[in-house]
Amino acid sequence: MNDASKPFFTQALDALKSGDRRGAAALLWRELREGNTSAKNMPSVAQLAANIGEFDLAIEASRRAVVPGSLDSLLAYWAMLGIYGRTQEALADIGRQSNAVLEHPSVLHCRGTAATQLGRFDEAQELFRRALARAPDMAPSWLSLAMLKKFDSGDPDIAAMEQLERQPAQSTEAHAILCYALGKAYDDCGEPDRAFELFARGAALRRGSAQFDPAGIGAAAQAIIREFNAENLNQLKPSGFAGQRSLFVTGLPRSGTTLVEQILLGHSAVADGEEVNLFWAAMIPARGIGLENARAYERRSGSADPWGEIARDYAHLIDQRFRTPELVVDKSLGQSLFIGPMLHSMPDARIAWLRRSPEDVALSCFSTYFSRGLPWTWSLTDIAEYMRSEDALFAHWSELFPERILAVPYEQLVQSPAEWSERLQQHFGLPVEAGIEKASKAERTIGSASVSQARESISAARVGRSAAYERHLGPFRERYYR
Repeated sequence: MNDASKPFFTQALDALKSGDRRGAAALLWRELREGNTSAKNMPSVAQLAANIGEFDLAIEASRRAVVPGSLDSLLAYWAMLGIYGRTQEALADIGRQSNAVLEHPSVLHCRGTAATQLGRFDEAQELFRRALARAPDMAPSWLSLAMLKKFDSGDPDIAAMEQLERQPAQSTEAHAILCYALGKAYDDCGEPDRAFELFARGAALRRGSAQFDPAGIGAAAQAIIREFNAENLNQLKPSGFAGQRSLFVTGLPRSGTTLVEQILLGHSAVADGEEVNLFWAAMIPARGIGLENARAYERRSGSADPWGEIARDYAHLIDQRFRTPELVVDKSLGQSLFIGPMLHSMPDARIAWLRRSPEDVALSCFSTYFSRGLPWTWSLTDIAEYMRSEDALFAHWSELFPERILAVPYEQLVQSPAEWSERLQQHFGLPVEAGIEKASKAERTIGSASVSQARESISAARVGRSAAYERHLGPFRERYYR
C-alpha cells in the first residue's frame, strides 16, 4: 500500500515495486496535476513515464520541463517527441523559435534528424552540413551525414573526418561515433580492411561504457526454454483477450525487420509501425519474465482474466503510441525471452520472425552505431554468444507455436518479395492485396538504424555483404559454430 504522505512520484515508484503499472501511471498524472510541478522535477517524471510505456504522460512532463531560455530543455522535449513518433509536432514547435535558435548547431542537427526520419534526405544532408559549418567537430552530424551519402575515394568529407578523428580533445563517445562514420565511408569505397579497423576501434571505445554478460544471457535463455514448455504454458489461466492489435515482427537487429514492416505498411488495413518495446511494460505486473513470476502474478491478481489484463494494457499503450484504431506493426527486437507470455496473453497474435545469414547479421551489427547502445554488438565473440541464445529461443518458440510463428528468410524475401508479401498477409489473417511490397506511406516516421535503406526499392544487394570481410570474422565463426 502506498504511503499517502509521500510525494506522488515516490508513491509511483513504490507502486512499480509491487508491480502496479496502472497505479504508477495514475500517480504520475496526479504529480502533474497536484504535486511538484516545477520544471526541475519534470524530467524525472518524464523518464519514469517513458519507462512504463505511458508516452502521453512522458511527453507532457517533458513539455513542462522546458525552461525559458534553456536550449537543452527544448532539445530534450523535441527528442522525446521524435522518439515517440511525434516528429511533425517537434518540427512545428521548432519552427516557432527565433532564428538564433533555428540556426544553432544542435538545433540544425535535430532538424536534420527529423528530416531523415521523414525520408527527406536532401533536406537532411543540407541541415547536417549547416550544423557542421557552425560546429565542425559535431560527431553525431558527421555520422548522420555519412549514413545518408555514398562515398568515393578522395571524398573531402573523409579527409575532414580523418583529421577530426586524430584530435585528442574529443570525448570517448564522440571518437567512437567518428570511427563508425569513417568505417562506413571506407566500406563505400571498397576498402573493407580499413573499414573493419575503424569499426573495431569504435566498438573498443564503446566497450568501456557498458558491460555485456554472455553467460548471463545464455543462462536466461536456457531457463526460459526449460520453464516455458507446452505443459506449463497450458497450466496458466487462459486469456480472454480477443483479436490482434499489432502485427508482431521480430528477429535480430539488421535481419530485415524494417523491410517486413515497410511491406506490411503497404496494406490498406495497416496504419503505422515502429520498434516500440511495449509488451515488457505491460508485463510489469508479473515482476519478471520467468514461469514462477507468471504463476505468482496469477495468484495475487484480483482479476478473473489476469492475462487478458496484460493484453489490454499492451493495447492501451499501443493506442497511445500510434493514436490510430487500425492495425500497426510492432517490430520490437529483443522480445524472444517473453514470447511465451506474449502469445499466451494475446491468443490471436501472430509473429513474423526474420532469419538471415549469421555472418551478414554479425557484420552488420558490428559495423552499426546503435545510438541507444547494444553492448553485445561491440565484440564479435559477444555477437556470436547472443545470436546462439537467440537461435535457441527461436527454435523453442517455433516448435511450441508452429502455426503462429512464420520464419521469414531474408535472402528469399528480397529475391521474391511478391511471394513473401502474400505469405505475410496470409499469416497475419489480412485480406490479400497485390503489390503491397511496392507501396509507400510518405512522410511516415522511421526511427531505426535502417531508415535510409527502408526508403529504397527491395534489393538483394546486401546479401553476402560479409564475404568482403571474411578474413576478419574468424572470432565470430569460431564461437558461433562451435
